[in-house]
Amino acid sequence: MIRVELPGNLRTLAGVKGEVQLEVASPVTVRSVLDALEARYPVLRGTIRDRGTLRRRDFMRFFACQRDLSLESTDTALPEAVARGTEPFLVVGAIAGG
Repeated sequence: MIRVELPGNLRTLAGVKGEVQLEVASPVTVRSVLDALEARYPVLRGTIRDRGTLRRRDFMRFFACQRDLSLESTDTALPEAVARGTEPFLVVGAIAGG
């Protein structure tokens, strides 16, 4: 079971409270987690990644085990602690401003 923490606005959109738990087949990658998340919560399609290109949307960041994975390939394997479910995969909405 993969644990995913979403920002508040996406939890509201998906109609979930707290952490989301997903079954993800190996290998556990950013892409496989996001695919499973969007399959279970279709309303999230296009909010985290572009619908057409599947590229990460600007101002969305991905973290696992205190590592920023946002700029790495989505096919990079997630840390074993995330794959085992002992650590969450974090989807974070970045904030910009002046």
